[in-house]
Amino acid sequence: MDRVPVPDEPLNEPLKKTLGPATAKVLTDQLGLDTVGDLLHHYPRRYEERGRLTPLAELPLDEDVTVVAQVADARVHTFNGGRGKRLEVTITDGSGRLQLVFFGRGVHKPQKDLLPGSRAMFAGRVSVFNRRLQLAHPSYAKLGGEEDAVDVESWAGALIPIYPACKGMESWKIAKAVDAVLPRAGEAADPLPPALREGRGFVPLPEALLKIHRPHTRADVEAARERLKWDEAFVLQVALARRRLADAQLPAVARRPRPGGILDAFDARLPFTLTDGQLKVTAEIFAELAAEHPMHRLLQGEVGSGKTLVALRAMLAVVDAGGQAAMLAPTEVLAQQHHRSVVEMMGELAEGGMLGGAEHATKVVLLTGSMGAAARRTALLDLVSGDAGIVIGTHALIEDKVQFHDLGLVVVDEQHRFGVEQRDALRSKGKQPPHLLVMTATPIPRTVAMTVFGDLETSVLDQLPAGRSPIASHVVPAQDKPHFLARAWDRVREEVDKGHQAYVVCPRIGDDEDEKPKKKPAAEEDGKRPPLAVLDVAEELRRGPLQGLSVEVLHGRMHPDDKDGVMRRFAAGEVDVLVATTVIEVGVNVPNATAMVIMDADRFGVSQLHQLRGRVGRGSAPGLCLLVTDMPEASPARARLGAVAATLDGFELSRIDLEQRREGDVLGQAQSGVRSSLRMLTVIDDEEVIAAAREEAVRTVREDPGLERAPGLRLALDALLDEERERYLDKG
Repeated sequence: MDRVPVPDEPLNEPLKKTLGPATAKVLTDQLGLDTVGDLLHHYPRRYEERGRLTPLAELPLDEDVTVVAQVADARVHTFNGGRGKRLEVTITDGSGRLQLVFFGRGVHKPQKDLLPGSRAMFAGRVSVFNRRLQLAHPSYAKLGGEEDAVDVESWAGALIPIYPACKGMESWKIAKAVDAVLPRAGEAADPLPPALREGRGFVPLPEALLKIHRPHTRADVEAARERLKWDEAFVLQVALARRRLADAQLPAVARRPRPGGILDAFDARLPFTLTDGQLKVTAEIFAELAAEHPMHRLLQGEVGSGKTLVALRAMLAVVDAGGQAAMLAPTEVLAQQHHRSVVEMMGELAEGGMLGGAEHATKVVLLTGSMGAAARRTALLDLVSGDAGIVIGTHALIEDKVQFHDLGLVVVDEQHRFGVEQRDALRSKGKQPPHLLVMTATPIPRTVAMTVFGDLETSVLDQLPAGRSPIASHVVPAQDKPHFLARAWDRVREEVDKGHQAYVVCPRIGDDEDEKPKKKPAAEEDGKRPPLAVLDVAEELRRGPLQGLSVEVLHGRMHPDDKDGVMRRFAAGEVDVLVATTVIEVGVNVPNATAMVIMDADRFGVSQLHQLRGRVGRGSAPGLCLLVTDMPEASPARARLGAVAATLDGFELSRIDLEQRREGDVLGQAQSGVRSSLRMLTVIDDEEVIAAAREEAVRTVREDPGLERAPGLRLALDALLDEERERYLDKG
């Protein structure tokens, strides 16, 4: 995509020029705010009304909060024979109470300031002591008429903005910093073309910035939010629309399967019929493979919906048309698993050039980083000569030495695990850009697909093939009810007695001399025990509840040959119980495995639990998934596990997951915890805004591809597409 030349952004001035170096440093280091524009787009999280007390009952644990409340009680306690002092202050909002605690020399000032009946804003991190919520050494600013009090009027009339804060910069200090830069809001370049802004009745951008930071009424806040949400959705959709336009103009070789070729021979040997969903998705893919510009398609399907079969038929269609197909898998375990299952499905059709190979056969080659030199040399020769129609591998496929005869299709499995550069390096190995099929088993709500994968067309497989069994899921509260955990191991034994197998999943590997970082796991510092480890749990199970069964381990630091050996033995039924990390999360297919016990299940994300659970119930026997946790019943973690146990609908779970996380940059650094480029828009709730912005973006880009008539929009694009995100869009 050509980078559009843009005028200078007036709000790019560094904050240290306006605020002074100390304040600017905290804002940059802690909140990622570098410029005047960054601070103007650091919006309040919520607003407090003067005279309305905050509901203390809803405070989130382990988060920095700001509350407005009244002091109900303040008492000094002495200890160590009167040498130590502790001030306990109880604040109330009428619906709940919260304890504040100050120690040592920090007692004197709050003891004078926080008298019963006084009101103040308090900021700090919520913790638990003696089963009660508290703030230890909170910062505070009094509200009232005294000299040292914060003047509520200066906080914009009746509404006090509460900003996302950090250690060293409370909400009211951020508000003061915003006051210093707010006069500059008038210089903000408006990204919305005037006709669009007026047509939709939005306030101008400078007015929206004033109203979001210093509203007089709730209506001010709503008008500003509506406008700022649109900016985010529209600028992002314009970036994606320009990407799609550029893709549509690239050349590609049309790949049409020939009648009577390898695809027809493969279909003839399938022991089942394709589902309606598989047929519909295949038709979409084949139509794009036959076009003369590259396919860019996202195939998302529920765990076990048959995505691999759909991808394999697309690869065979390309082989029929004289090209080669490459499948990129995130781990060696998964690459080996895919290679095994593809060779099994194809039978003699995978024995090209070998004795006994079928008439239309091709070679299916595996390429991973740990292969021996001789096997690797043979694989590379098969690729460059064109003897291998299909190659399945890890990032080893991307190395410079790997050359293809005629790469026609790249299939990327579990795309969120690959860096953009890796995908791009593989795509650059075609004589012309190859077609691209991206697969994910993580269901993605429609709005997220429009936002994160907005440059890809989307196909969804939501039908499970016939013969798949239901999976029963239960939460096992090990701390509250230890006998439930004992029963879980009994259930594993019962499954093994029936001739089935089981997985036990743990968050850590556990050979601590190797594990980095060396410092204690954060959980341990919080007073919680460290996460359970594969090596420890396997040993306990062998000696205890699963004594006499064949128990083996699988984790990411094992030698690749050892990993493959364990997986082969497990697939062959020689291992009863596999104790593993999340290396089994995707693609591992052992239909005889019917039970899964996930230890410390609260330490995994919702989508990850759903992925893991999809490893059982893949055969004709029903699956069982037990989510073991020490979390107390009323905790959010238990609620999350309850949601996973209550539904097998991955789309519903991904929605819950997203509502809980909400963070991570939906562009490029998706789910990485980098500050989000979306500050106002929430991809789950704002579906209508995103859909409408997408339509407007398509129209805008069609009428003015270079955005010559929209300098403000070009500026906003430039800010959004810093180099990293630009690369993401260029290569996504």
